[in-house]
Amino acid sequence: MIVLKATQDKVLAVLQSVAGIVERRHTLPVLANVLIRKTGGSLQLTTSDLEIQIRTTAQLDGDAGNFTTTVGARKLIDILRTMPSDQTVSLESSQSKLILKGGKSRFTLQTLPAEDFPLVQEAAAFGPSFSVPQKTLKDLLQQVSFAMAIHDIRYYLNGILFVAEGKQLSLVATDGHRLAYASATLEIEVPRQEVILPRKTVLEMQRLLSDKEGAIEMQFASNQAKFSFDGMEFVTKLVEGKFPDYNRVIPKNHKNTITLGRTALLATLQRTAILTSEKFKGVRLNLEPGVLRVASSNAEQEEAVDELEIDYGGDAIEIGFNVTYLIDALTNMDQDMVQIDLADSNSSALITIPDNTTFKYVVMPMRI
Repeated sequence: MIVLKATQDKVLAVLQSVAGIVERRHTLPVLANVLIRKTGGSLQLTTSDLEIQIRTTAQLDGDAGNFTTTVGARKLIDILRTMPSDQTVSLESSQSKLILKGGKSRFTLQTLPAEDFPLVQEAAAFGPSFSVPQKTLKDLLQQVSFAMAIHDIRYYLNGILFVAEGKQLSLVATDGHRLAYASATLEIEVPRQEVILPRKTVLEMQRLLSDKEGAIEMQFASNQAKFSFDGMEFVTKLVEGKFPDYNRVIPKNHKNTITLGRTALLATLQRTAILTSEKFKGVRLNLEPGVLRVASSNAEQEEAVDELEIDYGGDAIEIGFNVTYLIDALTNMDQDMVQIDLADSNSSALITIPDNTTFKYVVMPMRI
């Protein structure tokens, strides 16, 4: 039976959309495979790592009929990548093997039975679904994902908090040293729902989301989240645990405020970062009326000083920061101007966009 027949670029795109979560080495060999399920003329591809499951439906020619099997996902992608994009390729079933043909090439691949493939058990009760444009969610993820913890023992920090309430969707990430918050407006009102998406899910979503205006539909359950977009269904386990109260972390009423160009500040920080020491990425910010001075030094007794003219008439403040935390935030914003609110040298700084409450970034000071 011819399972599918299409051009290389079509088949590769469908496979790559589901194969991001597939690990090359797995305790369960079948998890290195993609589940192929053909029903009539429709083809469904599913991958899983036991915590995330991605499924997509595609119309790729071939014989009509019902058929299921699993085959090595990465191997199939590696072979397809070596073929010209306009070449027609076909996948045929033969006993317990699949034969991939393209031009004069022919590859015989081993399969594993479809019934051995462990599908993720979907939650019984999901909350009400709501949607935002894909581009909106992609932008929100970009604005906060850099602040996620990587391997923190406080496992609930290794991900992003999603809070849907009323007509607002808020995303929050923190690693304990800094916190990023971004929000967007929903078209419909939803009851309060709060979930923590794991880091791997966030990275995979960022890979799959496009800049299209097409909507992505979301549903949350107590232990699972489900996303539907572009003919794909993405189901993921959630991180259990209590996320810190981010509202308490975001400073209110800092009395010293500076507004300056984002690119000029970013360039200054990148220059002074060159002479920080590898382990200790500290820079000193000296704020005085009319001027912001940024300085760094390292163990070799080298130092860098840079100055920016600013419109400022508040207190004189000297405060230290991990320069990477400042650069991360500025790199992931695309606005022209940023606002920095400070209280004194021991309080965290608040970075925002002037006249815009949808993005907030808090960074703790460091002693230098």
